[in-house]
Amino acid sequence: MIYLPLTPTCLLCVQENGKNRLQQAQDEVEEVKVIMLDNLNNAAERSGKLRDLDNRADKLLEKSKAFSKSARKVKQQKWYEHMKMKVLLIAVGVVIAAIIIGIIAWLASGSDDREQPAAGQPTSGP
Repeated sequence: MIYLPLTPTCLLCVQENGKNRLQQAQDEVEEVKVIMLDNLNNAAERSGKLRDLDNRADKLLEKSKAFSKSARKVKQQKWYEHMKMKVLLIAVGVVIAAIIIGIIAWLASGSDDREQPAAGQPTSGP
């Protein structure tokens, strides 16, 4: 091993070099500290925004459940109205069909009476 003698200029150089490295390390620590504080502030902001978003999602879920319930009621109400209309149209159709059949039956029975003379009446002719 070879030992170099420390001269005052060399000793001063080592001290300055050590101070420079110490100052550089402190500057880096300060820079990291600032970055960490920014990250913590950003995380706190995000946490608040996420909480707000979660609250809005809960409200939206409640509103969607209420909408679903009212939509189900409207659907059921429209189904009943549709069924009433169907029954009404079928009833009207049956009544019209019965009237038509009654008219046809009346005309058919009336035309049979006109075509065939009664047994006791003389027929007109030569």
